[in-house]
Amino acid sequence: MSTVLETIDGGTRYLEKRGIEDARRNMQIMVAHQLACTRMQLYTQFDRPLGESELVPLREMLKRRGEGVPLQHVLGVVSFHHRDFKSDSRALIPRPETEELAEWILSMSMGDDLKVLDMGCGSGVLGLTLAAERPTWQVTLADISEDALTLAKENAAALGIGSARFLRSDLFSAVEGEFDGIVANLPYVPESERASLSREVMHDPALALFGGADGLEVIRRFIPEAFRRLRPGGWMVLEIGHDQASQVEEILRSSGFADIEVKTDLSGVARFPFARRPIA
Repeated sequence: MSTVLETIDGGTRYLEKRGIEDARRNMQIMVAHQLACTRMQLYTQFDRPLGESELVPLREMLKRRGEGVPLQHVLGVVSFHHRDFKSDSRALIPRPETEELAEWILSMSMGDDLKVLDMGCGSGVLGLTLAAERPTWQVTLADISEDALTLAKENAAALGIGSARFLRSDLFSAVEGEFDGIVANLPYVPESERASLSREVMHDPALALFGGADGLEVIRRFIPEAFRRLRPGGWMVLEIGHDQASQVEEILRSSGFADIEVKTDLSGVARFPFARRPIA
C-alpha cells in the first residue's frame, strides 16, 4: 500500500518522463483533489496510506495528464475569482490574464443597473463572475458554440446564478438591443502559431483560439458592430494577444471609440483595451 508521499514521488517521475512541466506540482494538485484537501494539507499526511479506492482514480488522472490532457480537464474544474467552474474540452480553459481582466473591471466604478454583454463567453467565467459580483447588472452571455453555452449554463446552475441570460450568436447576429458595457475575450491567436502551441493548449476548441491569419479577423468584425450596440457613454473592454495592442487601438479609433486606453497584465503585456462610445 503506497503512502501519500510515495504516490506523489512516483507520479512525479511518471510525469517527468512524459515531458510534463511542473510535474511535482501537477501531481500534488491531483492527489490533493482526490483527497479533498489543499496542497499545503498534504504535508501533514505524507505517511498516510492510500487504499485502492483512492489510487484507482488517481492512476486514471495520472495517465490522462501524462498524455498531455490539461490539468484543468483532468480535474474537471478550474478556480476563477474565488469560485470553482466546470472545465472541459467544450470551451477555452480560462487563463490567468482573464481573471486579471475580471478583477480590473470589478475594481472600476461602473454604476448599478447596467446592461452588460459578455461576447464569446466560453465556459462563462467572465460573465458569470460579473453577474455574481454585481447582482444589479443584467448580464447576457453569448457565444457561437452551443457546446460552450451548455457548459456556461451548467456553471451558472452549479453556482446558483439565475439572473444571467444566454444566447447562441455569431457575434451580434442574434443579439438585440443596446448595452452599457461589453466585455469580450475573442479568438486572437494567428493561424501561423498553430504548430508552435503546446499539446495542452491544443485541447482547447480551435474555434475559441484562432482568429485568422493575423489573429485579428474576428476582432475586426466585432469592434465596429460593438460600437453600434453600445449606448452613448457605454464602455467596452477586450482581452487581446501580446503584440496586438497598436493594431486594436487603431481599429477602435477608426470605429469611433474614444477614451481608448490599453491596460497591462501582471507580466507587463499590453493586454486589455478599454474604450467608450462618445456621448455626443
